[in-house]
Amino acid sequence: SSPLFSLPGTGGGGGTTPRVVVLDFGVKYNILRSLTSLGCEVIVLPARAKTEEVLSFQPQGVLLSNGPGYPQAVTYAIETANKLIGKLSIMGICLGHQILALALGASTFKLKFGHRGANHPVLNTRTARVEITSQNHGFAVEEKSLDKHQVDVTHINLNDGTVEGIEHKELPLFSVQYHPEASPGPHDSQYLFQKFRAMVKP
Repeated sequence: SSPLFSLPGTGGGGGTTPRVVVLDFGVKYNILRSLTSLGCEVIVLPARAKTEEVLSFQPQGVLLSNGPGYPQAVTYAIETANKLIGKLSIMGICLGHQILALALGASTFKLKFGHRGANHPVLNTRTARVEITSQNHGFAVEEKSLDKHQVDVTHINLNDGTVEGIEHKELPLFSVQYHPEASPGPHDSQYLFQKFRAMVKP
């Protein structure tokens, strides 16, 4: 696929410019802005881009974007994510979080009450810090389906105990269910983009 568009990094690159491919399932502009502001060159590809197409741009990382829909229905994206695991750094947001979890062999389920709005408390299990997050999703990752030998649960929703973030124990990949780029909205979780930026050094 030809890129839908590309954006140069605008600062914070530290002399080298990592390239990040974003798979667009409905990406928000502020996600792209968060990446470019940290010095990343961003190439946006269609949701159905194949693994080979992603790798042809020689990126240091891939971001699986947010978007609407039933996560288990996007089998093409799950397959692509599965093939990218272990080849480069990966970050997932919202639907992208669910796709990454499915690619790792986990399952998802429909929430009885979807998470909507900009005031959802989420516990960061590593820092014991509570982050106020912006959310808009009707599905979640089934915690008991995660391989705990392979994946850590890094964030938990304090309202209903559902999984809000995961990270691989060995490979450079992680994802969150909420929107760290939210603007207007809470900025508690912007550090996640900085974490991804540190993973994609050329």
